[in-house]
Amino acid sequence: MPQAKPVPGQLLLSPHDHTLILVDFQSQMAFATQSISIVELRNNAGLVANAAKEFGVSTIVTSVAEKSFSGPFFDEVLDAFPGAEVIDRSSMNTWEDPRIAAQVNAIGKARLVFAGLWTSVCIVGPALSALDQGFEVYVITDACGDVSRESHERAVERMVQAGVRPMTSLQYLLELQRDWARSETYGRTVGVATRFGGGYGIGLNYARRMFGGHEGH
Repeated sequence: MPQAKPVPGQLLLSPHDHTLILVDFQSQMAFATQSISIVELRNNAGLVANAAKEFGVSTIVTSVAEKSFSGPFFDEVLDAFPGAEVIDRSSMNTWEDPRIAAQVNAIGKARLVFAGLWTSVCIVGPALSALDQGFEVYVITDACGDVSRESHERAVERMVQAGVRPMTSLQYLLELQRDWARSETYGRTVGVATRFGGGYGIGLNYARRMFGGHEGH
């Protein structure tokens, strides 16, 4: 019989065991997104980006045809990484741009987490390509969107069938923290959740302001 041990499972993410790749959070891509509201999409993208910032996660940011078609990147993402290079591509599949491969190799982590637009093209392409080359791949599905709910759902289904592990934006933040007793990141986790965590964030703020309550105590 297996013996229980108070240690996390190996499939759980930690801040320094993966690279986050944020793909094409741009105006033109967002205009046609129908599987999720633009407000929710922007909020979730900001949550993921700020979680990565606060935990020091290795992050790659890439756009497609920024000046000629797709337009500027979401401020919610770029504000978390001031001065970061945004790699602008012509390829729909991020993975086919050699600059992305060079950055992934330079960072040197075998676990990748993707989020961006659109799910069925710009996320499926690199996710399946990375899997094919032996990487372990996660996709933050509520920080992705597509031209229809059908497109998004079939894309997620296709990736999961191939071995991609789906998760959500708030789950990503809380999985990086994972223990409220970790005081060095507690304040930053609560700060991101309060700002981007929807009703959960409002509840945290209420508890703190009204009666000094906080998670883990």
